[in-house]
Amino acid sequence: QCGKGFRQSSNLSQHLRIHRSERPYKCPHCGKDFRQSSNLCQHLQIHRAERPYKCPQCGKGFRRRSNLTTHQRLH
Repeated sequence: QCGKGFRQSSNLSQHLRIHRSERPYKCPHCGKDFRQSSNLCQHLQIHRAERPYKCPQCGKGFRRRSNLTTHQRLH
């Protein structure tokens, strides 16, 4: 459709979901759907209230590493 090439067929399959508007991974808690299983896994942390990335200076927890990095710049 768009002419983009991929070395792995799994990457092509994942890319084709964009053109087909496919979102096969659905959250069992809220129904939000995702194109990639990894995005669903990250989303599920919201429902579990997990905050695995802790600031070593103040102990505040974050769901995403990028949010911790941004926070650490404030110290």
